[in-house]
Amino acid sequence: MTVKIKSLTKAEEQIMQILWDLKEGVVKDIVDKFEDTKPAYTTVATVLTVLEKKGFVNCKKVGNVKLFSPEVSKKEYTGFQFKSLLSDYFNGSFPKMATFFARENNLGIEELEEMLKITENELNKDVNN
Repeated sequence: MTVKIKSLTKAEEQIMQILWDLKEGVVKDIVDKFEDTKPAYTTVATVLTVLEKKGFVNCKKVGNVKLFSPEVSKKEYTGFQFKSLLSDYFNGSFPKMATFFARENNLGIEELEEMLKITENELNKDVNN
């Protein structure tokens, strides 16, 4: 099933982050993974229903419980978010975005060279696969 990926709300994204880590789980598993303030069971169940309608999660009944699993991978969603950030804030220019992050994080020449080396290695991996 091909899903047109859309941006998620903060609550949806929090639940997806947990579900990506778990690989699959019931509502209670997801509630238990919240560290500080735990959301209500019904809130998580409602958000999971919304995520299912959006095509982000799959739900199968196992006895009396619903077992949820990601339908969209973390890598797919990260790619979507990255492309959105690049087009919405940097006019599609990766050099502009890299320059912005370098300035914001006070990166030095050695760190920028390290970034270039890592990028080059990743691009070579893609070519060789």
